[in-house]
Amino acid sequence: MKFFIDTANLDEIREAYDLGVLDGVTTNPSLMAKEGISGEANVRAHYKAICDIVDDKVSAEVIATDYAGMISEGKELAKIDDKIVVKIPMIKDGIKAIKYFHSEGIRTNCTLVFSAGQAILAAKAGASYLSPFIGRLDDISYDGLELIGQIVHIYQNYGFETEILAASVRHSMHLIKCAELGADVVTCPLKVITGLLKHPLTDSGLAQFLADHAKAAGK
Repeated sequence: MKFFIDTANLDEIREAYDLGVLDGVTTNPSLMAKEGISGEANVRAHYKAICDIVDDKVSAEVIATDYAGMISEGKELAKIDDKIVVKIPMIKDGIKAIKYFHSEGIRTNCTLVFSAGQAILAAKAGASYLSPFIGRLDDISYDGLELIGQIVHIYQNYGFETEILAASVRHSMHLIKCAELGADVVTCPLKVITGLLKHPLTDSGLAQFLADHAKAAGK
């Protein structure tokens, strides 16, 4: 399973990268705004700064919602760095844009996916990644993890090459369940990844080892 961090915060990206388990980054306009990044030039410079930290796979989202706009914007985003994956919304023109980018060898991440039907369309169009938003489904009393399982099953049936990128992952158990279900990637805040480190028995066991060592050393 690949771990992506869902943020535009450079310090968090560096921390995740230094941990040694980071495979990529996902961002969106909301995350850019949270970091106070505005204006086309500043946004693109920030994407470049992210690319300079990580090894590959930085999702950069188009703002346009029409086909021509998405193509134009996506091409410009792809020019920033070879690590860029163009993030396209799950809408009719978005599917057309994904098909175009696939034919041009430009990687895409189909975002805002909430159903198995949408997942099939994205895979048929040639999306590199598919982002089902499990936390947002949970918010409306639908089991987001059930959707992950559904998509994994469908993709295995037909050998689709699109990677399932579980998004809107809220906590560590979300991540673990996605791993059990066979999601290819999870994208989440840093705290979800670092949350995997924690277990009370690890803490108590380490404290005991250190206490025993100190006792044996006569400290």
